[in-house]
Amino acid sequence: MAHDIYAGCCTCLSACKPRWKRLVDNIFPTESEDGLVRSNMAKLTFYAVSHNEKLDRIGGYLSKRLDRDVYRQRVGYVFIAMQALDELLLACHAQSLNLFVESFLKMVHKLLESNNTDLQILGTNSFVKFSNIEEDTPSYHRRYDFFISKFSSMCHNNSENMETRRKIRLAGLKGLQGVVRKTVSDDLQVNIWDKTHMDKIIPSFLFNMHEGFDMRDSPVQEQAEGKPEVLAETCLRDVMRRAAYANIHAVLKPVLRHLDLHEMWVPNDFAIKAFKVIMYSIQSQYRYVTPHFLLLHLDENMKNTPQIKRSMVGVLKETVAIAADGAVGPSVLEIFNSLLRHLRSSVDQRLSNQNGEQRSSQMMMYSEEMLFEEGIIDTIGVFASILPDYQKIEIMMFIMGKVPLPNRRSIREEDDNDTVVEMNEEGDILLQNRLLKSLLEVANQYSTVSLATTFPASFLQPLLNMSIVRSSEIRLVVQEIFHTLLDRHSNTKKLHRNCEISKDITEVGLTVEKASRQDILFMRKNGADIQWHIYENLTRPQNSTENFVALYCTLALLVVELGIEDILVDLIRLSLALQSLASDSESKLPSAHKCALHATIGRYFNLIGQLTAIPALCQHVWTVIEARQKSAPELLPPINIQTSNKQTLGSSLNLDNLPEEYLFSYEVITEALSSSGLDASRLAMPYVHEHNEPRPHSAADLGSIHIDLAESAQSSPTAARKQMQEQITFESLKRILISNAIDGNEPEDDRDKRLDILHSFQNSTLEELASAAEQKNERWQKKLNEILDMVINTPVTPAGSPTRPDPTAPLQLQSVPTYEMKFPELCVF
Repeated sequence: MAHDIYAGCCTCLSACKPRWKRLVDNIFPTESEDGLVRSNMAKLTFYAVSHNEKLDRIGGYLSKRLDRDVYRQRVGYVFIAMQALDELLLACHAQSLNLFVESFLKMVHKLLESNNTDLQILGTNSFVKFSNIEEDTPSYHRRYDFFISKFSSMCHNNSENMETRRKIRLAGLKGLQGVVRKTVSDDLQVNIWDKTHMDKIIPSFLFNMHEGFDMRDSPVQEQAEGKPEVLAETCLRDVMRRAAYANIHAVLKPVLRHLDLHEMWVPNDFAIKAFKVIMYSIQSQYRYVTPHFLLLHLDENMKNTPQIKRSMVGVLKETVAIAADGAVGPSVLEIFNSLLRHLRSSVDQRLSNQNGEQRSSQMMMYSEEMLFEEGIIDTIGVFASILPDYQKIEIMMFIMGKVPLPNRRSIREEDDNDTVVEMNEEGDILLQNRLLKSLLEVANQYSTVSLATTFPASFLQPLLNMSIVRSSEIRLVVQEIFHTLLDRHSNTKKLHRNCEISKDITEVGLTVEKASRQDILFMRKNGADIQWHIYENLTRPQNSTENFVALYCTLALLVVELGIEDILVDLIRLSLALQSLASDSESKLPSAHKCALHATIGRYFNLIGQLTAIPALCQHVWTVIEARQKSAPELLPPINIQTSNKQTLGSSLNLDNLPEEYLFSYEVITEALSSSGLDASRLAMPYVHEHNEPRPHSAADLGSIHIDLAESAQSSPTAARKQMQEQITFESLKRILISNAIDGNEPEDDRDKRLDILHSFQNSTLEELASAAEQKNERWQKKLNEILDMVINTPVTPAGSPTRPDPTAPLQLQSVPTYEMKFPELCVF
């Protein structure tokens, strides 16, 4: 009886409920294990779609039921409620969906706050489904701060149960991915790029990526569903793909901060991996931003340990290697300036460690600074590789401008003991070495087309000055730079061998092409200066075996790349001067260096003879070489300073008075060149190397001087030698002009005119000067108009034929336009 009364009351109450409530109640079964009642769910869905104004009430009612079930731990009914909500979200797209979503998010919020792992995962999955829905109307008041914080904490779950930890971390990553997907394209939603949110999202991705960094053996496709590190990488890629230019910094700054706080720079394997993910995912036009931020971060860590800085530079190098051409941005010089600033700072730090007490920690720091500098140099090379050639030239000039150059007086001075004194300080030498190696890295990435373009005056002259500093190591680097920039046919490796003289140069496999007109003009302008520095370089007592080999390679490249007539004669003339120096008893060169000079010159003459294919020259060269092979092998390559020194000390060979058969004859070479049609008159004047006087700046200047000297040498050799030391320079011409003005030799008319101009500028007002200039301008303009009128008006051609249409009419000349006139052939240019 009581049961019947209760059943009747329930039926009565149920009948009093609104229809939407009854439809919601009917989707729940008597037992939760039976699952959602599908037929009733279909009715509820149809009702919600037909009466969208009831959606907010349906959502609120479902929220209350779920709240009650969560409190009572009726997990089965909670799953049914969430399943119903998911289906309603997917089916309904009405304008009133916003209110329903609020109820939905409250339920997800409730599930995420639960301590039940299954409920947390359930709430996350429902949120992910919701994030895939594109809403018809925007929401102005929805906030996701709680979800970002909760999902981020789930990504850092450290449950003792590995399976539970994996599931919760995966759920957290999926939740963050859903938040980003839902908010990134809607300006009215929460700003996901805000620092507060990105400081939680990005570290969560990086934390999971690092956890499984060394455990990726199977393909990504197989691991995507079960590995948090793979899903984290996918999420990071997704964020970077969606980042616009203004939002890239919001991702990069948390990445750098995470690597700093967790000390992940050393080793830098994970840092390189993370930035590769960023570079491959970011939009291609924004890739230059990443190296820029890395450089700024390197600037902030300038006082950090060299290990960390070296790791940062290594990451920067890998990042730049991914960038496309021109991806380093418009401020290329600023990027190189930043790298060179770090290079200089490291050199200064290394020098201070070297000058201090020699402790083990300081020595370790010294070696770490060297590795850091090498990392910067490698990075500079990688940077240069993605730049166009015209920017590489600018970078080389920019680096050369940073090199501390010795002034001309400090390049070489002699003290009371006649020893060479170099004025450079040790710090400058270290910095010169590193900067020139950086320049060499850029040069290795450059392809020379025209020497005039590659060697502008502002770059060539400082580089030549650096080629004669005291440090043999720096001089060697400079020669390597010349090799890289001069060689256009990959001949350097073939020539840069310290081997015996080959009788058949074709075995070396050199590539020789005719020099262009621009290169010929360049060498005629700068050849004398280059030869002066080569002579100076070869006579340095600090030269090592590598220096002699490198200098031979430079001389050989000048012949191979630019073997034109006048340059070839000048190089032969230079070689004969070096031979005379090595045979001079007054020369202060060590015996080993004299032997190296003879060996270098012998190998060079052999190369010239075979390249020119002059039989008489080749025969003379091999006659000398065979004579040396029999009795003086130390005068032939291979060059070895230490071995040559021992051989000369133990032999009876007098280097100051060598027999003529050991030396290359000026007369024979001149006759051989003349017989082949070359102008050997320049050889008549021996090369004289001046240490203190300025050098001539072009081969044409040398030629004009040599003609006068050759004529005077026949009458007075002494006068010729005296005149030979007098060279025409700007200063000498200036002194002549000043002396003429002082002596009153200036023409009277020119002097009066100059005084009148000076007087007018001293005594006239600005208005008077302006009026005079305007009158002069009017006269010039009037004259110009007259000239233009004469050109524009069609004249009567002198070559015009007389025409007389009417025999009784007067004779007339036919008018022909200027562009149709037929000029004599000699008048046409």
